[in-house]
Amino acid sequence: MLPHGYEGQGPEHSSSRFERFLSLGARDNMRVVVPSTSAQYFHLLRSQALRTPKRPLVVVTPKSLLRAHSARSTFAELEDGRFETVIGDTASTSPAGVKRIVLCSGKVAHEAAARRLQLAKDDPDGAAAVAIVRVEQLYPWPKDALIEQFERYESADEVVWLQEEPENMGAWPFVHSRLHAALPERLALRHVSRPESASPAIGSAALHQLEQADLLRRAIG
Repeated sequence: MLPHGYEGQGPEHSSSRFERFLSLGARDNMRVVVPSTSAQYFHLLRSQALRTPKRPLVVVTPKSLLRAHSARSTFAELEDGRFETVIGDTASTSPAGVKRIVLCSGKVAHEAAARRLQLAKDDPDGAAAVAIVRVEQLYPWPKDALIEQFERYESADEVVWLQEEPENMGAWPFVHSRLHAALPERLALRHVSRPESASPAIGSAALHQLEQADLLRRAIG
């Protein structure tokens, strides 16, 4: 378990450097996952215990999700189901009206959903045009599950990879070539991240909040 979450603290509080594990992933030698709900974490541990053959499991765990209301699960979700490598948009978004698919992992997925809800108050059509898809497993890369999401939104013309980390860190250096290989021609790809940096965090809570708001604005609207 690697504590990881951009929450306005210093570098060592923000980043577990999980991109290093992604760079080591090959031939299904490990799993690197970012569960976003308690049910996902529960089913992840069950699947790991039952998995054959055994492989190392790396869990990237944003700290704020331990107490986040949006990360809670119902008893039914804990009793039934399984670990999902990709979770489609669970809001009442009409697939036919979606123009932009936002892919993200971990804490920022909840913040993106909150930003879309806020946007819906002023621009309902703009909010409805954005679908938020959570990539819960980064390695092995869930290509087939993502292709299903791309096919679901037939009217979409853009895919955005959203991450909190700087451009040279986090999942983007690992996922961008894999996304290009999975995208149909009708979908353009861009990413939203913090600028390249030598440090995982800016070290100022005020500047952190400004950066975070800018990320959500560029990704959601």
